[in-house]
Amino acid sequence: MGDEWSTLPFMLFMVIERFKDSDLKPVGERFRTHGRMLPEGVEYKSSWMDLSGTRCFQIVEAPNQGLMNEWAARWEDLVEFEIVPVLTSSDFWDMRQK
Repeated sequence: MGDEWSTLPFMLFMVIERFKDSDLKPVGERFRTHGRMLPEGVEYKSSWMDLSGTRCFQIVEAPNQGLMNEWAARWEDLVEFEIVPVLTSSDFWDMRQK
């Protein structure tokens, strides 16, 4: 994929959060106090936790990768982020046919 991304009004991202410490209390406290701390224009869609509670998988929508990096920086003391741009299957196959 190259310039195809620029034709989309927004991008979807799969976010894999790995908590830096096995003590999740600081993460929970910050979330309860400040929420997700998403930059304006970033929209949380859904999330799942692994059974051990060490990783969180999220789908997030944003107009660009830069806003995702801004969000990750707000949590970098507690969480390591892997941010992967993704497409829905239908968007992927539609773009492949062009």
